[in-house]
Amino acid sequence: MNSMLLLLVMGVGAGVLGAILGIGGGMIITPVLTIMMGLDIKYAIGASIISVIATSSGSTIAYLKDDMLNLRVAMFLEIATTVGAIMGALLVGMFSSNFLYVLFGFFLLYSSYNMIRKLFDKKGEVVYTETGEIVEKFKLASTYYDKAEQKQIDYSMKNVPGGFIMMWAAGLASGLLGIGSGAFKVIAMDTIMKMPLKPSSATSNLMMGVTAAASATVYFFNGSIRPDIAAPLAIGVLVGATIGARLMQVLKPRVIRMIFVPIILYMGIQMALKGFGVNI
Repeated sequence: MNSMLLLLVMGVGAGVLGAILGIGGGMIITPVLTIMMGLDIKYAIGASIISVIATSSGSTIAYLKDDMLNLRVAMFLEIATTVGAIMGALLVGMFSSNFLYVLFGFFLLYSSYNMIRKLFDKKGEVVYTETGEIVEKFKLASTYYDKAEQKQIDYSMKNVPGGFIMMWAAGLASGLLGIGSGAFKVIAMDTIMKMPLKPSSATSNLMMGVTAAASATVYFFNGSIRPDIAAPLAIGVLVGATIGARLMQVLKPRVIRMIFVPIILYMGIQMALKGFGVNI
């Protein structure tokens, strides 16, 4: 009973953070299940995959209702992620995992540096509104109502090919290394494509659910998903994601960025050290 309650509480916390930041709850759930509860890593990853689907489901409903996520961007970029993930799965063993961990680790560190610069930028959050050829062709520009600022925000984006390549690389990393790519998705949209942080996070939540749903089939058939672990987690995550989706809309982008930066900084350090053979 105590362990089930712990799983429910942990699920709520992971769901809230996952919905606000668009990174899923795997990076919280997997370490807690393995280190605190002594669960086999295989079952921890299986439960984590289910929790990502729950986060996506709980938050996406709220974000769709409030026109926060950009469905066209999600569909467009998911092509790159899926192709990258398939290629990664096919190329496993051809590249040194250590090199890839270091490469993606340093990329996350560089991205966290850029986000820190934005935090201290006196101009604040700059919304990009100019439309390019690709944006117009695929109708990627959109609008959302910011409840924190209490105004409607029309936005566009730039460097769409750069974001597409980043999403492909995120999928490739996921396929090669078996890691979640939620942080890379937000970075692709926010840092590279210059989308506002809120729709970037909301759109990432939808995309993560699509990717995780494909992976869940494999984990289900190889016996990695334990219902006694995954079910209470999923219930907690679903509740947390619904709360998180509401919270995110009333938070200022600066606050969300302040939560996001330490997390990707930690992920970057962890990946880089793992590449050098140091586990933390």
